[in-house]
Amino acid sequence: MKTANEIREFHNIINGNLISSSSGTRIESIDPSTGKVWATFPCSTSQDAESAVEAARAAFEEWSSRPAMERAAFLRQIGDLIIQHGEELAELETRDNGWVIKETSYGLIPSLASLWYDAAGATAVGSKGKTVQLGPTSVGYTLREPLGIVVGVLPWNSPLFTFSIKAAYALAAGNTVIIKPSEMASIASLRYGELINKILPPGILNVVSGNGVEVGDTLVSHPGVNKISLTGSGGTARAIAQSIARKPKPMILELGGKSPNIVFADADLDKAAQGVTIYGIFSGNAGQLCVGGSRILIQRPIFDEMIIKMKEVIAQQIQLGDPMNPKSSMGPIANSSQYDKVCSYIELGKKEGGEVIIGGRHGGAALLPDDPQLADGYWVEPTLIKVNSNSLRICQEEIFGPVATVIPFDTEEEAIAIANDSAFGLGAGVWTSNLDRAHRMIRQLESGNVWVNLFRRVGPELPFGGQKDSGFGTDSILEYTREKTCYIEIG
Repeated sequence: MKTANEIREFHNIINGNLISSSSGTRIESIDPSTGKVWATFPCSTSQDAESAVEAARAAFEEWSSRPAMERAAFLRQIGDLIIQHGEELAELETRDNGWVIKETSYGLIPSLASLWYDAAGATAVGSKGKTVQLGPTSVGYTLREPLGIVVGVLPWNSPLFTFSIKAAYALAAGNTVIIKPSEMASIASLRYGELINKILPPGILNVVSGNGVEVGDTLVSHPGVNKISLTGSGGTARAIAQSIARKPKPMILELGGKSPNIVFADADLDKAAQGVTIYGIFSGNAGQLCVGGSRILIQRPIFDEMIIKMKEVIAQQIQLGDPMNPKSSMGPIANSSQYDKVCSYIELGKKEGGEVIIGGRHGGAALLPDDPQLADGYWVEPTLIKVNSNSLRICQEEIFGPVATVIPFDTEEEAIAIANDSAFGLGAGVWTSNLDRAHRMIRQLESGNVWVNLFRRVGPELPFGGQKDSGFGTDSILEYTREKTCYIEIG
């Protein structure tokens, strides 16, 4: 393991080789827990992006022509390699964006491996068509074909997970892939790509870091790129859409959220208190979750009791501290610009008339005075703001941090109206012991994902996608294929 004072260098992976930027320029990576530089990575150019497209195009024919079971064998080897390098990858993800080590080690790494294993099993699904007898002397059938080159654009809050879910299924379908990590968190993705290239033949998977304006625009608008999968903000999605307006191409968009987490009076309140705090918003990566339950709706008869229980859970189970310490349960905000944004929303909430009932403080010096190394880090404590109207900006706009609004409601109909009063539709939670109500809520909530008596469980068994401004499409194998229809006259 490297010492804290060593500045490590990481590189692009293009055509199987470790490559620096053609300009020689590098970007500094900041450890969000300390505010200090710990690594550097390439500030790539449009020329580097072009090189990645050329490599992916050259590798496509050989990779796509392999039998599905051969591709599956490569993907299973990648899953095995992830387990072997799990400790290293977990540490890089934690240093990169502040996600606490106990979650990256024990939750994230096994999930990554399982995604690659699942993708390996899905290769046959991505190769299957169907046959139809059209008449006595005619038959029709369909083929599933890979699209070509897929570009995956990653966020900074969960780069390794989104890298995996985009690359694994695109590769399983026979595509070649270029990954563009966020310039706010590129290190783990670059090393991940380096490891995967120990398994794959050159050019099949490429990783190019750099600024979105130059590298990202070149990749998404390139005529040789066949599909784009973005996990990110609505602003990035709009920029991509404008960039490809003259030559549209299919996209998968997994965007922001403002998820309601709704607690009814008949719920198990102890479980609900855990669900809306620890699992809903105050996560190991400090609530920087696209699906985070940042609007907590509580039925009025149990409102005060739930607040007491939530305060107890937060006080007893959330421990801010060095994210590399296994005892820490919540890390810092991932970068300085996001830190400023989160802090500004706390102040906005006060100005809008919200009452801060838990938390509200920020800054390493204030929150972690016993650890001077963390004084300049991007720390925000778990914050709950009680409001009486869902129309406030802090209820409508994505904060993307450990900040949630708490809203009382009276009836089921009112809860649905408040929950759906949002431009977003990614996730929703419902806490109730009434099965009839649960099914009614599932049907009426405008959300791509609904959890009942739990929150934020995802896995390869079920699709994950959004509605409304939260995007469309899912990172699944059929999304990375096209269907070709064939007619044959026999007689």
